[in-house]
Amino acid sequence: MLQNRKSLGLKELIAIAVGGMVGGGIFTILGISVSMVGFLAPFAIALGGVVALFAAYSYVKLGVYYKDEGATYAFFKRTYPGSHLAASFIGWYTIFGYISTLALYAYTFSSYGISGTEWAHNLWIRKIVAIAIIWIFAMINLWSVKGMGRIEDVMVYVKLAILFVISLLLIYFGKIDFHTFVQTLTNDLHSSRVMSIITVASVTFVAYEGFQLVINAVKEMENPDQNIPRAIYGAVILVASIYFIIALSAVIAIPAEDLIKNKEYALAAGAEDVMGSIGRNLVIAGAVLATSSAISGTMFGSSRQMARIADDGYLPHALTRRIKGTIPSYAILAMALSASLLILVGGLRLILEFGSITFLLVSLLMAIANFKIRKETQSSDFFTVVAMIGLMIGSVLILWYEYQTKPMQLLFIVALYVLLTLGAYIYARFAKRLENFLGTSNGS
Repeated sequence: MLQNRKSLGLKELIAIAVGGMVGGGIFTILGISVSMVGFLAPFAIALGGVVALFAAYSYVKLGVYYKDEGATYAFFKRTYPGSHLAASFIGWYTIFGYISTLALYAYTFSSYGISGTEWAHNLWIRKIVAIAIIWIFAMINLWSVKGMGRIEDVMVYVKLAILFVISLLLIYFGKIDFHTFVQTLTNDLHSSRVMSIITVASVTFVAYEGFQLVINAVKEMENPDQNIPRAIYGAVILVASIYFIIALSAVIAIPAEDLIKNKEYALAAGAEDVMGSIGRNLVIAGAVLATSSAISGTMFGSSRQMARIADDGYLPHALTRRIKGTIPSYAILAMALSASLLILVGGLRLILEFGSITFLLVSLLMAIANFKIRKETQSSDFFTVVAMIGLMIGSVLILWYEYQTKPMQLLFIVALYVLLTLGAYIYARFAKRLENFLGTSNGS
């Protein structure tokens, strides 16, 4: 009797991870990074990739050991099986981090997609387009796992090609010669503090969020023991290389004052200054593809994690419903609806910072969980401890950066955490009472 072949191979898994990472991040972090550390920005962004690699180490070890599509939530719950509260908290924080990321990607897609048109500055048109793209990819995820995988393949590898072409063109048309670049780099190296470089690496960590989505596909993947580490490590290294090349070509070709002035649209505006409308349109095409694949990949992984959390009673039970055996239909719809509501309410920049802090903290918790069972996962003490220290420093630095630059934004993030903590606490108490009730019923 022939066995059913799994839908996702290594190529599709790398596409999901890269698609989840290379979203709106690279198009928004350049200006901020250059404003903080000048021409050292490419190296600071690459340092963020090193932090992501250490964070990925614990995910890989736990993913291979547990083989649970619940990923972040399931790993923590199974490592600390006696704590309903811990499981509920990490489940809620992770899911709402993904929801904020979905909203950001969709808004970035809309901003670039309608730029240059008469509706470019119409806030409500931008929101409508953003919500529409979320629901388009929700329908694709509901349609077919294999269909989603193939579409993700095309979008990811085409956008990588576009980003590579953009980098080459920026270097070719660059206004700064190599000698000037080296001299400016040396000056920035002397004037920048080490803590500033590490802070940039921490702030840009959100641009690497997404590699863990691979683990959410464990039920649909071929050979998890080999493909989980290959896909995650390969994707992080690939994305870090892409970010470094793009950032380096941008600071070589585009005046620093232009990158700082335009910030969120630095790459598009700079490409237009250097190459004209062709350069601008090429960047817009790359941004649209990048955000599209990020929406698709994030929707795929986070919906499965949401269904897994609902299975355990920490979210509404209706979210456990699946079609075709594996596709969590109600969870996909819930993710799309929640992200749409965030877009309607606004304040996406605040939610972006919430997502960045959330994923740093959650990655730290994963490193702690891996350290606890390091013998079972066959993990290196050195790599696990270094990951814990690095993620802890990154978490503190990004909170300090928020406090110094945007105190009201930090206040909003704290308020959002209070609301999520309250919701997680209520569901944790409910799950515990249900478990006690079932235990009493079975005993009688």
